Amino acid sequence: MKLSGAQILLECLRQEEVTHIFGYPGGAVLPIYDAIFDCHDIKHILVRHEQGAAHMADGFARSTGKVGVCLATSGPGATNLVTGIATAYMDSIPMVAITGQVRTSAIGKDAFQEADITGITMPITKHNFLVKKVEDLAGVLAEAFYIARSGRPGPVLVDIPLDVSKNQIEFDPASYSKQVIIPSYKPASPSSRIPELQIRKAATLIAEAQRPVLYVGGGAIASGAQEEVTALAERTNILTTTTLLGKGAIDETHSLSMGMLGMHGTAYANHAVNQADLLIAVGARFDDRVTGNVDKFATGAKIIHIDIDPAEIGKVIQPDVPIVGDVKAILAELLKHVAPRPADAWNDTIMEWKRRFPLSYPDDGKLYAEYAIQQIGEMFDHDCIMATDVGQHQMWAAQYFKCRRPRQWVTSGGLGTMGFGLPAAIGAQFGNPDKRVICLSGDGSFQMMTQELMTATVYAQPVVTVIINNKSLGMVRQWQEMFYSERYSQVDLQASPDFVKLCEAYGGVGLRATTPAELRDALVKAKAVTDRPVVIDCVVPTEENVYPMIPSGQTVSEMLVKTDLELVKASVHADGSEWSFSHEEAVLAQYVEVANAVALEATEA
Repeated sequence: MKLSGAQILLECLRQEEVTHIFGYPGGAVLPIYDAIFDCHDIKHILVRHEQGAAHMADGFARSTGKVGVCLATSGPGATNLVTGIATAYMDSIPMVAITGQVRTSAIGKDAFQEADITGITMPITKHNFLVKKVEDLAGVLAEAFYIARSGRPGPVLVDIPLDVSKNQIEFDPASYSKQVIIPSYKPASPSSRIPELQIRKAATLIAEAQRPVLYVGGGAIASGAQEEVTALAERTNILTTTTLLGKGAIDETHSLSMGMLGMHGTAYANHAVNQADLLIAVGARFDDRVTGNVDKFATGAKIIHIDIDPAEIGKVIQPDVPIVGDVKAILAELLKHVAPRPADAWNDTIMEWKRRFPLSYPDDGKLYAEYAIQQIGEMFDHDCIMATDVGQHQMWAAQYFKCRRPRQWVTSGGLGTMGFGLPAAIGAQFGNPDKRVICLSGDGSFQMMTQELMTATVYAQPVVTVIINNKSLGMVRQWQEMFYSERYSQVDLQASPDFVKLCEAYGGVGLRATTPAELRDALVKAKAVTDRPVVIDCVVPTEENVYPMIPSGQTVSEMLVKTDLELVKASVHADGSEWSFSHEEAVLAQYVEVANAVALEATEA
């Protein structure tokens, strides 16, 4: 049969089992939208801004494991996708971005709404294509989806000129094949050969280690390796910490979970990594928010690094045992060679650190972000999907929202994109209609993509957005307080809209909470709404900061920990035998007592 390029595009998307396209029309994609008019098996979601389309496709992909798809016109439509594409690229999220382009005869001539989007996105895509002939379109799309989902996932852009989408050729949908062979692209996969020698070396190091730690990143989520990560931790009794994107790779209520490590990670996870003699890095990339000063990161530890991307091996830290391969497959094989290992004094030491310095926040009757996050988990039975924006609220959520399973956590890690939360939550809701999706946002982040509330209203998506409203750009304010002598420059957001009325104007339900009781009541009301978005304006103190905190580029010895009384700097000596605490004026006697007690127990151990 004869089909236009636009019709071929939709046929290919059907073959790739695409269920949703998040997009916004324009001149260069009108043939595609004309074909969508007759397409009833793929649902098109009309967004209110192209950046929202990219973030929705991203949230859809993170929460389902499928390839997300977004669509935009040429020029400004395509360039509006850039932030969303970069967000997906930094976090290795499978996405195919389809853009319109001016006619092939006009390319390079500064035509109306022309932009070299393949050139612009080359650094932030896994690969991209400019399709110049309709005969090439089906093959390009097959390659695009294969590249996006295989090996280390990532976004791929396909740029389709107007005449390519209009031209017709004979096309048999049955001829489309997802079996792609690209001679220059040979990514590791679950069926790749297992490096047996490296596996045995890793097993030997695990058997010999006295102070091992499992350090798990987003690669374990992408690989679907929660079962294997948990099995390895349980068999060896190795305590486990995850990166921001690794949340859910082990149930965070598990007794062997230490939560997140890094700049705002738990004190006990950071000290455990710093004092480890073996660090087993699983699908993690040693990013700067984890390592701080690389030269002083886990200096006494041997490193096993498991990653599907060979480019990550040795990029930041040279491992003793590098293993390239699919995380799930590698761990499954490693489990065959690892002997059971009982819990020992090392586990007891870390548990003591955890008991002495838990995550905490004031209990003075005021409404705090940490309390709000805990209540969200309880109200939605710890089974909701949590999407966040970026800032203090994101770090509090990473600390206090305990993921039970993978793909329950949707956040922008590498790029740190404000405005990501709401559209990503909407995308996750489309991908998981049987789950409740929460967006945790800040009063700064929320205002960047507020218009997507209309998308949620039109499609009856019951996304609940909880705004941690501290009337400032909280994380920037915290840094200015700590490192810039409290010179608060351009962080005051007192002049924000009434978020309750704003949500109502978009057709949603607006609520406000200023006390813990009001918050609980608002969450009960929000849970009962199932046909439109809800926004809860959660008003919290402006001055509250996120702790623990390791200042940027510093080491664990510079970590700041908030206690019931004040802020202290807690460090552990290199041999793990002594704790010391200091602050600006004097060390309180009770901290000295704690330090001595822990030092004595560590020495005896």
